[in-house]
Amino acid sequence: MAVDPRPVLVAFLGGMGGSPVEEMLAEALRAAALDSLEEALGTGAFASAFLAADTPDRLGRLPAGVTVDPDSGSFHFGRRLAGLIEQHHIESAVYFGAGSVPLLRGSDFAAIASGLGAAPRVVISNNFYSGDLIAFRPASALLGVELPAADNALPRLLRDQAGLESLPLPRSTATQFNIDSPADLAALALHGGTSAEGGSASGGGPRLSCLLSSLDLDMAPYRRCLPLLTDPSAEVLVAGRVGSQVWQYLERETACRVRVFSEERGMVAAQRASAGGGRGGARSLLAYHLQAVGVARFFEELATLGDAAFIDTRVLLAPLGLHPSRADRFLSDLGRAGEIEDAFLREFTEAAARAAIPVVLGGHSLVSGSLMALIEVAWREYDRALR
Repeated sequence: MAVDPRPVLVAFLGGMGGSPVEEMLAEALRAAALDSLEEALGTGAFASAFLAADTPDRLGRLPAGVTVDPDSGSFHFGRRLAGLIEQHHIESAVYFGAGSVPLLRGSDFAAIASGLGAAPRVVISNNFYSGDLIAFRPASALLGVELPAADNALPRLLRDQAGLESLPLPRSTATQFNIDSPADLAALALHGGTSAEGGSASGGGPRLSCLLSSLDLDMAPYRRCLPLLTDPSAEVLVAGRVGSQVWQYLERETACRVRVFSEERGMVAAQRASAGGGRGGARSLLAYHLQAVGVARFFEELATLGDAAFIDTRVLLAPLGLHPSRADRFLSDLGRAGEIEDAFLREFTEAAARAAIPVVLGGHSLVSGSLMALIEVAWREYDRALR
């Protein structure tokens, strides 16, 4: 019996839930995972698809060709992926996290499959140093590396320990957009329509788009920021884990001046976030200034540095040894200060809402793919106003 040479899709969905705000994001991740699998399988470029999920009973109707593999026992990313590859004799794999590629279209997935077929030993990723879409051939190469606890390091391990050729995907809104906080849902809801990069780039597939339309998200801070991105007289501040490619995108695609505070890239992958600001832990000059002057003065001074601000709050919290719950971080991203239990984060979120300039809070994706998506939205609205 001939072996199907097409690659196999493997999506991971889990680890999200608990509080109402976390359940909201979990629902979005389920929708995004199913939409992405359906989009990819619709190209005919893939042999099959497996969805590793911790809540298989909440998935609803599955796309044709998707097999659910329920989680069991304690989760370890590398061992879970290796187990699927061994159990199902996968020879060529395209892995992605549930919310990592909601803007990728079928043609994008097909191009990845084609890239795998063109080289005997290759790893293709959306980010070599922090991948959450990773395609590799042969899939058995995973069994020869130190199995990572998270997906971030896998592209590097496959190159350095298994000898695969690394072919990173071009950095675009579609390859960099990732749902990891409610701030990304707001950006995605605004994004809809036609991408500035060409082609259709809606706010995700049909399930996710339907969900986004039902959510009550406060878009006001985002909408206040949008016209500034196309205004040559404006200045926008971006702080957090801002990669060089995002900085280049800002310089190339915005009309405003940009003030960037780029700190602690790779903080989570290097496990510095949990170590506080001590030796080996996360460190941030902006966080130390916040600690020195207090929340009120911090935002007063922030308003003198720009007309709007996008802040990756995790880079401010970790160096100060503050570890609010995930629910509190998500509530802060939504601007729902009154529901936050952590006293400092509640005060910080309240001050951000009162600031003299619009301030958007979020995680790493806010100052990466989400910001890129918002820039596309800003230019689309600018062009619409000229018609």
